[in-house]
Amino acid sequence: MLLSIFCLFIVVVVIQFLYYIVIFGKFSFAKPQIATPKRIPISIIVCAKNEEENVKKFIPLLLEQNYPEFEIILIDDASSDETLEIFEEFEKQNSNVKLVKVENNEAFWGNKKFALTLGIKAAKHEYLLFTDADCFPTSKDWIKNMSSQFTAKKTIVLGYGAYEKIGNSFLNKLIRFETLITATQYFSWAKIGKPYMGVGRNMAYKREEFFKVRGFMDHMKIRSGDDDLFINQAANKDNTTICYLPDSFTYSTPKTTFKEWFAQKRRHVSTAKHYKNFDRNQLSIFYLTQLLFLLLPIVLLFFQFQWIAVLSIIIFRYIFAWIAVGFAAGKLKEKDVMYWFPIIEIFLTFTHLNVFISNAFSKPVHWK
Repeated sequence: MLLSIFCLFIVVVVIQFLYYIVIFGKFSFAKPQIATPKRIPISIIVCAKNEEENVKKFIPLLLEQNYPEFEIILIDDASSDETLEIFEEFEKQNSNVKLVKVENNEAFWGNKKFALTLGIKAAKHEYLLFTDADCFPTSKDWIKNMSSQFTAKKTIVLGYGAYEKIGNSFLNKLIRFETLITATQYFSWAKIGKPYMGVGRNMAYKREEFFKVRGFMDHMKIRSGDDDLFINQAANKDNTTICYLPDSFTYSTPKTTFKEWFAQKRRHVSTAKHYKNFDRNQLSIFYLTQLLFLLLPIVLLFFQFQWIAVLSIIIFRYIFAWIAVGFAAGKLKEKDVMYWFPIIEIFLTFTHLNVFISNAFSKPVHWK
């Protein structure tokens, strides 16, 4: 039995090596990206529901973008606070701002995808750049950098949506480490030619890609997934690229309690079960091997079975994982979270297990 567990442990580490070095290495060890500025007219699309404080702070930053021709589509999704009134003021004061008002609709009530569809149809430009109401760009060249990756063939651009740093907060480091790992995954698979997701905090695509797949119609009844389910359906090796230029990042205010973040993770994980089979399976294998890597050595070391070999394999695994994630962290300006590796990785792995168990017994709450 112990020999079988030891052999399984070796297989797990080999699979982990393939993920971290072979797959994630496509992004982690990639050369720095070069911007080739375009002069493509861009429509920025922001959907908000009860975000009055955020839109006051962040919409002005979008208006300050250093780009020759762009408009901002502000979508108020039937807010009950002052969001609509604030949006109306932005529209009055800026000629490149267009307001889309969404009334409660019995068939699509509370569905962000319906609101986004109206905004996409209202945009006058063909190239669309998306962010959330609680996000802000890292520089005034955000549009220029994201749009620089468009080509005649590459009509979907996946960007990085980061979270602000909060000092002396383990939860903040956990959130940013998880965001780093997620981005490393979807960037790497996109470079391989198997794009499977993106984040609505920072992504762009040509409007024709939206209509090719009938927009969100195939998953309209699923409340989440306006970003990742759309990309999972519309993106392929020919039409998709990534953007990891430092001035292309956006930042969001992270959750400040574990309860709020855990609820957010439950929503994200529940959406992943609707991915294509290959994407769902490769994610499952990765997280399963993460868990087994932590559990199997406990059994082997408890019985002192080949303990020197086991410890050597553990050290080897942490070295190659630290190198791969560390290079990715450097590209995405998240180096400080690596000081907590592997503690933060262990905590995140068991958090994911808790999420899967929780979702098996109850449904998470989505956009209302």
